[in-house]
Amino acid sequence: MKRRKFLNNTVKASSLFLANQLYPFSNIPINEFPFKKSDFGKNFKWGVATASYQIEGAWNVDGKGPSIWDTFTHNTKKIKDKSNGDVACDFYNNYASDIALVKALNFDVFRFSFSWSRILPTGIGDINQKGLDFYHKVIDRCLELDLEPWPTIYHWDLPQHLQDKGGWANRDIINWFGEFTNIVTREYGDKVKNWMVMNEAASFCAAGYLGGLHAPGKISYKKFYDAVHHSNMCNGVSGRIIRSEVANANVGTTISCSYVEPKNQKKKHVRAAQKIDAFLNRLYLDPLVGRGYPTDAGKLFEKISDRVPSEDFQKLKFDFDFMGVQNYSRFIARSFIVPPVIHAFHVPPKKRGVPPDQITEMGWEVSPDGFYKILKQLGTYPEIKRMIVTENGAAFKDTVNNGKIHDKQRISFFQNYLSNLLKAKQEGVKIDGYFIWTLMDNFEWAEGYRPRFGIVYVDFKTQKRMIKDSGLWFQELLGE
Repeated sequence: MKRRKFLNNTVKASSLFLANQLYPFSNIPINEFPFKKSDFGKNFKWGVATASYQIEGAWNVDGKGPSIWDTFTHNTKKIKDKSNGDVACDFYNNYASDIALVKALNFDVFRFSFSWSRILPTGIGDINQKGLDFYHKVIDRCLELDLEPWPTIYHWDLPQHLQDKGGWANRDIINWFGEFTNIVTREYGDKVKNWMVMNEAASFCAAGYLGGLHAPGKISYKKFYDAVHHSNMCNGVSGRIIRSEVANANVGTTISCSYVEPKNQKKKHVRAAQKIDAFLNRLYLDPLVGRGYPTDAGKLFEKISDRVPSEDFQKLKFDFDFMGVQNYSRFIARSFIVPPVIHAFHVPPKKRGVPPDQITEMGWEVSPDGFYKILKQLGTYPEIKRMIVTENGAAFKDTVNNGKIHDKQRISFFQNYLSNLLKAKQEGVKIDGYFIWTLMDNFEWAEGYRPRFGIVYVDFKTQKRMIKDSGLWFQELLGE
């Protein structure tokens, strides 16, 4: 036992040494901390979040099949910088040193996602052994460094072959997703105990099947209705499979959520805020906790509910161990003639006079108070046992000066958002973890490579990594 412990410690030490050689840390003064790590509790989880398509690259390597994002980026002009994820951060080849960097920054958790078409090239049928092997290496690297691997089963990169069959608008996807869940849980369940079913159904349904801005680029109310319901069904189906296949599993899923405020207290704007809250938040949460679709919020939600077979409502519900909360900003709602059905509109921060330094590269308002309020709102759900903040972060314009990135705005963002998380936690909201988005700059979907969310800077031409001051800030915070 002593020899094994010695060997494990030796491996960890050598890994941290490697990370320091590849990404040397600089000793710089870091802003004072408004809190301590211990304030959040002994068992509070600190992690970084990533996604397969955004970091892996190797899009057609070792038997991987095409995903909808491969097709979308290659065949449309909707990516702002005309880029794609063919190489991205080349995590496929750099996983060992990148995961060592997570450990060196003192995080506990590495959140990643499985590329469905890397494991099942056509989404169903024959398994690609090299794909399975890659995620074994990722998981084993985490365990070697005493990091907890927290995989997400689906993070937007649907196999193109399944999209050709209708994708999320085809009810058969419930079975396809169940098959995929069975494969990964049986393959990795002896090593992985913390699981998330999917990432932000609200985003891939609305942007992919209603707005046409993300893959697969569809614009259809019917397809949107179906995608919403089928993704909600997959949460329940997959959750039950995980629980049956993995002993002592900690099972969750993630929802994109934003606090919604009316422009003012006029009745029409208050009603608009209720509709946007239902569209952004309740549509993907309420069915999972057994409340059904939010039909009190308007015709759109009634239409979705009317399409649901009666036997589905019980299947929608699943008793998750935790709910992954993903928040970046707040919404200000006003009544408006468009879009149809909802008749509600978000007032952009610039039009509200928000100072430029409080608006991110994504055009989102920095709103730590909105973060606090959505945590409190979710805390009123007795069905939610506990929450993990599975994504939170900000994109700001980063400048490299002599190999250093002094991202004061991002540090301020994390200070203020974490202060508000701590406030909610101290007031009784059950929050047991915080994962930042994201470890390193990556392919940011339709925005391309311009927005940089990482606490590690990536030079995409050379694949060189440089730790930003925000990364050093976390290293110091979590090193106590």
